[in-house]
Amino acid sequence: MQHESGTLLYDPATDKVGEFQARSGPYAMLRPVGGGREWQADPTAVRPATPQERMRAGVRAANQRPRTDAPFLVGVGIGRPPAPMPDCVECEDLATQRADARAEHDYSAETDANVLLRRHQRQDHQA
Repeated sequence: MQHESGTLLYDPATDKVGEFQARSGPYAMLRPVGGGREWQADPTAVRPATPQERMRAGVRAANQRPRTDAPFLVGVGIGRPPAPMPDCVECEDLATQRADARAEHDYSAETDANVLLRRHQRQDHQA
């Protein structure tokens, strides 16, 4: 059976739901929902995931995602992300980079944008 990339399939050998990536030789390559290391599955054994299995996999992925906005981070020296200064093109550019990284769940790039924005503000705005 042919599957489109991104189709959620249940692999009974691992008891996991994964996103179909491609065929590789005799195997179906699946990736965990939310990202992670691909694994090889028997293409004759996998089947479309049920709505309950898809929901369970999505919840598991959400629970494993790093939480940068969680209340437990308050008061540990991190503070709020810096706000761009009005009418500053560089501030706006860095804030846009941060927003794009956050939207893609790339927390490393989000942190980098915050560091660069703080550095720029200290150097150019004496903030």
